[in-house]
Amino acid sequence: MNLKENVQTEIQRLIKAIKEEQCNDGTWRYCFESGPMTDAYMIIMLRVLEFDEDELIRNLVTRLLCTQQDGVWKLYEDDEGNLSATIEAYTALFFSGYVNTSDENMKKAEKYILDHGGLEKAHVSTKFMLALNRLYPWPRFFPLPLSIIHLPAFLPVNFHTFSSYVRAHFAPVLILGNQKFSISNRWTPDLSHLFKSHKANKLRETPLDGFSTNSAIKKAEKYIIQSIEHDGTLYSYASATFYMVYALLALGYRHASPLIQNAVQGLKSLLYKSGEGYHLQNSPSTVWDTALLSYALQEAGVSVEDPVIESSARYLLSVQHREGAGQFVQSIPGGWGFSESNTSNPDTDDTQAALRALSSFSLLDPEYRKSWNSGVNRLLAIQNDDGGWSSFEKRIHTNLMASLPIQNFKDTIIDPSTADLTGRTLEFLGNYLKLTISHPRVKAGVGWLLDHQEKDGSWYGRWGVSYIYGTWAAITGMRAVGVPTDHPAIQKAEQWLLTIQQIDGGWGESCKSDSERTYIPLSFSTIVQTSWAVDALLSIYDDTTSDVDKGIAYILNWKEHPEKMMTYPTGAGLPGHFYIHYHSYNRIWPLLTLSHYLKRIDR
Repeated sequence: MNLKENVQTEIQRLIKAIKEEQCNDGTWRYCFESGPMTDAYMIIMLRVLEFDEDELIRNLVTRLLCTQQDGVWKLYEDDEGNLSATIEAYTALFFSGYVNTSDENMKKAEKYILDHGGLEKAHVSTKFMLALNRLYPWPRFFPLPLSIIHLPAFLPVNFHTFSSYVRAHFAPVLILGNQKFSISNRWTPDLSHLFKSHKANKLRETPLDGFSTNSAIKKAEKYIIQSIEHDGTLYSYASATFYMVYALLALGYRHASPLIQNAVQGLKSLLYKSGEGYHLQNSPSTVWDTALLSYALQEAGVSVEDPVIESSARYLLSVQHREGAGQFVQSIPGGWGFSESNTSNPDTDDTQAALRALSSFSLLDPEYRKSWNSGVNRLLAIQNDDGGWSSFEKRIHTNLMASLPIQNFKDTIIDPSTADLTGRTLEFLGNYLKLTISHPRVKAGVGWLLDHQEKDGSWYGRWGVSYIYGTWAAITGMRAVGVPTDHPAIQKAEQWLLTIQQIDGGWGESCKSDSERTYIPLSFSTIVQTSWAVDALLSIYDDTTSDVDKGIAYILNWKEHPEKMMTYPTGAGLPGHFYIHYHSYNRIWPLLTLSHYLKRIDR
């Protein structure tokens, strides 16, 4: 068969596989796979609460042991080892009671931790977890005063200048840090041998109480309780829910409290069961995956009358946020969240993805049209004043708090415009609303992208890895709204993509890129990143090229690639600390790119 026939065959294979993997409710429920943090925290929390969950703990332990290499836990293939991940996994395994000090892998982990600076060199979030469990001393002064929750909205810094993701985590963190809460019991291991300094001695000291008013504590407690989702989780995040449980304990709630019981049940609902034990997903990607897969199938020619597409559309319609949540413009309804249980935290990316999937239905049915219009209105309303789009909210980009010397603070505390969100929103506005660069909002978005192009021609992507992702989004977005191919920014980006193409015809970028803030190539290509790069080039060229054909051939030859090329994390959460292997991505992005390729050669 020639290349075109091979592409057609692979498209049909992907369509068949995706259809077969759809659930009865119209969703796709692929695993949102990350590192060991959530599994480790779940084990620790269950032992702290002394709940009878031995089977669950054993399955979480099984996965932790399966994901280590010679006593070291990594976040991605080319990671030499991650100190914080190793500390978290090591701590959880000893909390579980299913490993002992004579275990060779535990000895290797201990050596790795000490060789890399001990507990003192862990990430701040890891130290926080240890401090909650009386395994690391609290700092003399907690850097975030609880009184910040009282600051009025007109001040440049107040609780609502944090992004919604941060508010969900910081409400319990503010309580815990200012009370310097710690808890231990018979399951708590001794980690004093993992200190490189005399900090372990401070564990014997009684920490100074933080200064806080009862009204501030009550306000933080009220915010937490009002933000609990119907499944018992806090804002649908496992990480925030862990902090909530500890905060409730700090506030005097008993282990048998309905809030704590429901939180644990909510966390259990996030479990993904596989042959390697259980993995606790931090925030299952059900809405995201369902929207993108429905969109990809439609791009591949699957009819809106197909039951698979119809059922996915009904599901997406049912999980739209009909009521506003948040402050100011954020209260505008019409958005979609990332996870199924997320009912109060819509985001830009899920909204534009759902709108793509529902676009054809909006032309056929008044209910869908109303839903679609509402989503479009929200998407336009949350455009930032600088012209770009951010993840969750508008105008959350003050740099005052971001300057605090806390690890990854600037990566989470603010919610600035990003190239991936701006590019993808522009691509939606261009291809689905037929807006062009002559439209003021589109012109402002393109202007933001032009102002934020890197010197080498790439763009940094916030929620994918990393410069390939950002560049793909920026190019396809600008091309969709009419930026010509001879524009210097497009030509420069095209040349950058071509210069980083691998000898195997594909593209591959390391997760190290986002923490180093420069493009770092992998020694191999990945299916997902190759799909992004080829799709970007297809949006530039009128005809296919040999470079594009090489990329297409790489995608088609997926069976010949080592597993790491299919499982390498290409989703990003927190630079240097949290990466995601979306199990859906090896379906979504190749199908989209191959479909766009086929349309191009059939012109």
